Amino acid sequence: MFSLRSLSKASLFAFAVSLVPSLVLADEVNLVDRTQHIVEDGLLKPLAAQESHYSRFSRGRPVPHERRLRVTQTSAAFDKSGRSFLSFAVDIRYGGSGGEWRENDIVGCAYTQDGKLFVKMGDEYRPASVMLGKDEAPVTGVCEAAPPPPARS
Repeated sequence: MFSLRSLSKASLFAFAVSLVPSLVLADEVNLVDRTQHIVEDGLLKPLAAQESHYSRFSRGRPVPHERRLRVTQTSAAFDKSGRSFLSFAVDIRYGGSGGEWRENDIVGCAYTQDGKLFVKMGDEYRPASVMLGKDEAPVTGVCEAAPPPPARS
C-alpha cells in the first residue's frame, strides 16, 4: 500500500515541485478561457445580436459572415494600478468560408478580475460598449502594461 508517509522529505519535495509547472499552466489556460468568455459574452454576442437587425441595403459597413477571437497573451499583464488584463484581437471574414480573414478588426483588452472590456480606437482605449453604439469617452491608463519595477541592488 502506498502512503505519503513512506516517502522521504526529498522525494516529497520533488513531487510537490513537479506539480508547480502544471498548476501554472492550468492557471494560464483558465485565464485565457475566462478572457474568451468575457469577450464573447460582453462584446461578440451583443454585437452579433445588434447586427442581426441591419438591412443589407444599409449604407453602413456590411456585416461580416464570420468572426474569430484570438487571445493574444497567455499570461496576464498588469496596468499602472496593478489590475491584470489580457489582450485580444477579433478577425473578420466576408463571403463565407472562401473569403480571406481580415486580422485585427477589433483589438482590445479584457480585465480578468472584473470582466471590463476595452477596445482600441485610434491611439486610445474606450469601453467596449462603444462598439454597440454608446458614446463612451477614452479611458487613460487601461490596457497598457506598467513597466517592471527597477531592480534593487
